[in-house]
Amino acid sequence: MKNFVATALNAAQVKGASYADVRLDERVQQDITVKNGQLAAVSDDASEGLGVRVLVDGAWGFAGSARLDENEVELVVERAIRIARASARARSVPVDLGPPVTSRGHYRTPVERDPFTVPLSEKVELLLRADQAMGSVKGVTIREGSMEFIRQKKVFASTEGALTEQELFESGAGIEATATSPDEVQNRSYPNSFGRHQGAAGYEYITALQLDRHGQRIGEEAVALLSADQCPSGVKTLILDASQVALQVHESCGHPTELDRVFGMEAAYAGTSFMTPEKLRHLQYGSPKVTITADALTPTGLGTFGWDDEGVPAQRSFLIQEGLFVGYLTSRETASVLGQQSNGTMRADGWNRIPLIRMTNVNLEPGDSSLEQMIAETKDGIYMETNRSWSIDDKRLNFQFGTQLAYEILNGKRGRLLKNATYAGITPEFWNSCDAVAGKSEWRVWGLANCGKGQPPQVAHVAHGAAPTRFQNVRVGILK
Repeated sequence: MKNFVATALNAAQVKGASYADVRLDERVQQDITVKNGQLAAVSDDASEGLGVRVLVDGAWGFAGSARLDENEVELVVERAIRIARASARARSVPVDLGPPVTSRGHYRTPVERDPFTVPLSEKVELLLRADQAMGSVKGVTIREGSMEFIRQKKVFASTEGALTEQELFESGAGIEATATSPDEVQNRSYPNSFGRHQGAAGYEYITALQLDRHGQRIGEEAVALLSADQCPSGVKTLILDASQVALQVHESCGHPTELDRVFGMEAAYAGTSFMTPEKLRHLQYGSPKVTITADALTPTGLGTFGWDDEGVPAQRSFLIQEGLFVGYLTSRETASVLGQQSNGTMRADGWNRIPLIRMTNVNLEPGDSSLEQMIAETKDGIYMETNRSWSIDDKRLNFQFGTQLAYEILNGKRGRLLKNATYAGITPEFWNSCDAVAGKSEWRVWGLANCGKGQPPQVAHVAHGAAPTRFQNVRVGILK
């Protein structure tokens, strides 16, 4: 592998690149699905290749190939050089990467039990037990469970002297129960929506979820939602469970602090951002209760690694500090525009994609409250749990979210079950209305394995640490 790296870097320099980096990427993935008491699908996939990125005349060129031999490496470099020369004709400002990055070392995800050594029968049996538990509830018409496992080996090297090797693991699982009536369909899932909950860990992560112990509960909740009252409309105190807070952070803080979006480099596909540079260190994004970090060191986070795909070391930085907007997610190129250095958030979806700014683990830091305390202090509110739907504009400013389940809160007590719950807001107003965040005992890292961005599209695996959180004067229910 290192011979291919040396060949590519030497060829790039000979052909006129002022900078070049090479990524060798090997990925294996296993997916398992159980549906209605039967094994529905098992797939094992593998991909291996290299990607070469070059700077020529101040512009980027990128090319990749799944063929790993020295002749092909030379051809890949040549394609990248030609693309960079063509791009240079249209560039307005030369790319500035800032100070050299010379990282060296090896990183491996901490794993207690390699998921690829666990027998398939053990995995399927766990999903079938969870399926059986959901099926024990009368009224559940569809049951589904799934698991996903990923192992990725990456080598990164650059003409600045960087050379890093990483072996990254992911394990994920989830179950969902669907209940139906002649005029209603309701779903409940565990531990999160989006098919599954995923983390950077081994099979011990799956064992800890105890899927089979939660199957009956989510089946019962799905059935109960069929006859539950509709979520009322109005302005109320809103309490969100940790998983919904995680998605709120993702959509209304993570994406708008991606600096390439701010500069319009991703506008065609993913939109831009309301968090423009003149607001940095001036915008009161949230209340003093709101501190949000980008932390690539968080244990089990899908955004946890040793180095990003520019060789920048994993690190923790502040995006929001006690409500004040103080930082972006950056690359070497975008950070240099602001006179800063990258905080290590460049990642690519495999060897055949160029790196983009992606969230790492964007976390709402724990507070000093608790879910039960928030409920006890609330006279007229709604508690909402587990995402069902989301919508947000292309600047990440106006949003509406829906959840699978909700409870009315009256005079400090949890009341009737509610269905089809929704809430809406404007990002800075919403986060400034935050008056309580639960503490470390209720704080959890939530994995999100379906974050889309880029052209051609790339899917990133990111994570968000969050705890139950309370907001005042939020619009809930059907908007008029």
